[in-house]
Amino acid sequence: MGKRNLLQSRDINSSSTAVEIHNFPEEIIEEILSRLPVKSLLKFRCVSKSWRSLIGSKRFIKTHLQNSTNNASFTHHRIVFLDSYPQTLRHASLRSLLNEPVIDTLAFDYPMYTLDDPIRLVGCCDGLISILMGQRQFFLWNPSTRTYKALPDVDEGFKHPYVTQCGFGFDESNSDYKAVGKIYSLKTNSWKTLMGLDVDSFVEEGGKLVSGKLHWERKSDLNNRIWDIVSFDLKSEVYGIVDQPNYREGKYHPSLGVLGGCICVLCDYKKICVDVWVMKEYGVRESWVKVLVVPYPCDHRIARFSTPFFIGSQGEILFMYGLSFAVYYPKDKIFRRHRRIHFAPFSEANVYVESLVSLVPDVEHERQTQSTA
Repeated sequence: MGKRNLLQSRDINSSSTAVEIHNFPEEIIEEILSRLPVKSLLKFRCVSKSWRSLIGSKRFIKTHLQNSTNNASFTHHRIVFLDSYPQTLRHASLRSLLNEPVIDTLAFDYPMYTLDDPIRLVGCCDGLISILMGQRQFFLWNPSTRTYKALPDVDEGFKHPYVTQCGFGFDESNSDYKAVGKIYSLKTNSWKTLMGLDVDSFVEEGGKLVSGKLHWERKSDLNNRIWDIVSFDLKSEVYGIVDQPNYREGKYHPSLGVLGGCICVLCDYKKICVDVWVMKEYGVRESWVKVLVVPYPCDHRIARFSTPFFIGSQGEILFMYGLSFAVYYPKDKIFRRHRRIHFAPFSEANVYVESLVSLVPDVEHERQTQSTA
């Protein structure tokens, strides 16, 4: 009898809970859902048609992306990197890299994987990752939703036997994701040729996305005495040159990066120290600020600092150090080099935030969402 009463009590409580959820204001439900991880939201699409329609809507996806990007504890941020031997894409928690001495890394089970083709990590934007497989085949991929798109053949019109300049970003004015090899538009699902700049002297790495523009280093001599920061405007599809600060005297090795949404330059002075410059207001030369001077560790040997990836709330900076990661804490003036699990030397890395962003154009995406409502 006691067991029966307990079951009846559970039924009543379940019914009451269902009624409470049903009567909960929709805007509160949306606010709660917009702060959950992608993995949970993919499951919650099965709760009801209204939830499926909400979670798949353009407005919700944008709100969720903003909340995830602005999360102060970096809960939804991860770093993707390319292991060198053998070539494979892996990922790790950015929060772990910033806060923990030991990190675990996981191999991506990416569907476009092939054993023979070399891989290049082109760039990350809004949770989407652009990959170049072999010499000409581009893919767009959302690892959080496990969806991907093979871009159309890019063979025609290339001057070089392989892609040297590449990048990936979002053209906000046209609400369009664009990949650069030639120029690919997700809206039109097509490439077009862009003339006017010889890319032979570009550093072969993915373009750095800031203020709707991709940026690369272009070197004029082997000694780095003369070099440019070349920009490419995703809206106008026009190249430009970014003014640089007045660096200190002496020979240095430059590395381009993005910190706090700003273009930055790391100047390595013969492994004595590195200066970190940040352009606080894009396009204004006077806004360049040397935010940090990082001394090299006393025990450093061959490895050097390059490619700043991320700056935390306390000013800590995540760098590439040799073929691994290191974090410098300016307040305490200490380094942390990570002991790694399942981790090999890597050649490329990028930070991304988990998202629901779709790989189909907005009009088609909204049509698909409405058809399932």
